[in-house]
Amino acid sequence: MYRFVVCRGVTAKARPKGLSWFGSFNLSRSIHSIPFATVDVEEISGSQPAEVHNLVQGKWKGSSSWNTLLDPLNGEPFIKVAEVDEAGIQPYVESLSKCPKHGLHNPFKEPERYLLFGDISAKAGHMLSLPKVSDFFTRLIQRVAPKSYQQALGEVQVTQKFLENFSGDQVRFLARSFGIPGNHLGQQSHGFRWPYGPVAIITPFNFPLEIPALQLMGALYMGNKPILKVDSKVSIVMEQMMRLLHYCGLPVDDVDFINSDGKTMNKILLEANPRMTLFTGSSRVADKLAVDLKGRIKLEDAGFDWKILGPDVQEEDYVAWVCDQDAYACSGQKCSAQSMLFMHENWSRTSLVSKIRDLAERRNLEDLTIGPVLTFTTEAMLEHMSKLLQIPEILKKNTYELVTREIFGPFQIVTDYKRDQLPMVLDAVERMHAHLTAAVVSNDPLFLQEVIGNTVNGTTYAGLRARTTGAPQNHWFGPAGDPRGAGIGTPEAIKLVWSCHREIIYDVGPLPRHWEIPPST
Repeated sequence: MYRFVVCRGVTAKARPKGLSWFGSFNLSRSIHSIPFATVDVEEISGSQPAEVHNLVQGKWKGSSSWNTLLDPLNGEPFIKVAEVDEAGIQPYVESLSKCPKHGLHNPFKEPERYLLFGDISAKAGHMLSLPKVSDFFTRLIQRVAPKSYQQALGEVQVTQKFLENFSGDQVRFLARSFGIPGNHLGQQSHGFRWPYGPVAIITPFNFPLEIPALQLMGALYMGNKPILKVDSKVSIVMEQMMRLLHYCGLPVDDVDFINSDGKTMNKILLEANPRMTLFTGSSRVADKLAVDLKGRIKLEDAGFDWKILGPDVQEEDYVAWVCDQDAYACSGQKCSAQSMLFMHENWSRTSLVSKIRDLAERRNLEDLTIGPVLTFTTEAMLEHMSKLLQIPEILKKNTYELVTREIFGPFQIVTDYKRDQLPMVLDAVERMHAHLTAAVVSNDPLFLQEVIGNTVNGTTYAGLRARTTGAPQNHWFGPAGDPRGAGIGTPEAIKLVWSCHREIIYDVGPLPRHWEIPPST
């Protein structure tokens, strides 16, 4: 593991003209055919800017301060966001404070709300299955977080399937309890899943629908009242989703939705004191919040994600394609993106790297298979690449931190290792501080056993078709190795993040016949 190269993204081949990047998906319709929508994706522009509002105590509200967003593809002002400043937080603090610690519902209080949310999920899942609604959200995602139509559609489909999964009785099944016989007649202990009550959800820009929608619904299913803050750059997507949920029966005062900067949101958290906060985003902010909130937090923070190619070389074209998707789809702006590729020496003798390069070069701005990097500049990326190319060996103490710096864009590091250097590879991944996703590409069972047994990443794909990205709704997605780690998507994730365990011990008797007060003990 002495030689490594940097694979740096791709170069845009063409500039989009008007809205041409939507290509054949340019469907003609009016927002009047979508009953909940307050914007028309086709019409959002500098001359007809969309507006994003806040929701508090059941009412949609504007603000005295509007933040104007620029279209990431052409720089034109195109969305106005009503941002709340520190002087305007009191209604949000009061709203959260009205929710008791035992939540809006629990197994002993208003259990019919479990059924309500099963119905809401069924209706919302059906709405997202309608082509005009699916296309509406897909196109809206593209406008604010440019990615290809298929990548944006994937978010909508995952959210739709998630809602379908938790329709009918599935919400109440999340609150399944258990009973254990006691020590004597009339005693039984029962374990229940209990809500936290007032909670907060903070999510990033890169998945404007999937992450906030899944976490929001999980919080609601378990009986909590959330305040939701999505990165203002993309919050229009979730604002429209909130309106869809209201249309499907969500009580308007069950969720507060706020647009603000980080400082204002931090002040709300400190004053409202939610019982639990879910944060998805950078490790730096996550660590600050963990201190500010005295540990009452669940995190799905940044990930420097790795892929290890084992000794068995096969299906070279397929492996190259997956590497391209993992590193460069969504312009690499995924917390699960492939950040480092470790190639066994058998793979380094193949044309794998050149094939990855060729696949990357196919990407272009016209169809948004590559797009703007929203949090990192080209200059900074090139400077980082230049520094990396001066490093002869990854594991040296003074270079490891630089090598494992996460670049939230189309950027990956490729290195090779010899057969007897696998312990060095395992040492490299052990020293990483964020353990989100990983892939072990091999069908060799002994190799898989060795790597999986000596690593910790929470979502790990193993086998020839292993990947680091593209998590669907049917399996856990989240980090491991950190007690603050949050998951998303599955019943286990929802119960872990959005409920706690409560034990109720029934002890109703009867007393033994002829019972007498015993001696003091």
